[in-house]
Amino acid sequence: MKPDPTALPPIATEDEWRIARERLLIREKELTCELDALAAERRRLPMVRFGKDYAFENANGKANLLDLFDGRRQLIVYHFMLAPGSGHLCRGCSSFADNIGHLAHLRARDTSFVLVSPAPLSEIQPYKERMGWTIPWYSSNGDGFNDDCGAGRGFGLSVFLRDDDDVYRTYYTTSRGVDRLRIDFNLLDLTPYGRQEDWEDSPAGWPQTPPYQWWRLHDEYGV
Repeated sequence: MKPDPTALPPIATEDEWRIARERLLIREKELTCELDALAAERRRLPMVRFGKDYAFENANGKANLLDLFDGRRQLIVYHFMLAPGSGHLCRGCSSFADNIGHLAHLRARDTSFVLVSPAPLSEIQPYKERMGWTIPWYSSNGDGFNDDCGAGRGFGLSVFLRDDDDVYRTYYTTSRGVDRLRIDFNLLDLTPYGRQEDWEDSPAGWPQTPPYQWWRLHDEYGV
């Protein structure tokens, strides 16, 4: 669809705008309550033992799955798509990492967050330094961790709970379940033009491109 440079939302009076906004607010509040109910159901999911002796490595040395918790009770793992020797720098995974805020807020609730990729550390470190990320990023090269989590050579997000030295997995999501967590997407969803991707239900003439086409590593936009 060719964007129409004159495509704009309809112009309303202040009262008309307020009525339309309050009508939408009712739906937003309903969805907020539904998301709260979904989170409550998620907290009641059963968990599965994750007892295999996995081997990880980061700049600080070797680690096991318990080490990734860094002494905390909960652990969130983002399975970052970086296959050994592929040289593929995933724009989607990189955007997700860019959107992670200061980890102190998670840690204050006894929760650690790390990235894990099957690529060797020698391929992870230069990329991490280029992007300027401080998120702990571990290599699981050759140990099957991603496969056992269901991520394979792709991406996903796993949640773990530790009971002393016993580790359990409580949750997993991928695809749209992961991109819903990105703050840039959530902010764009508040704007008139949205994400400007052609799967969105937008008025005729709105600027749109295919998904992924506009994504770049953050140092490649030139903006």
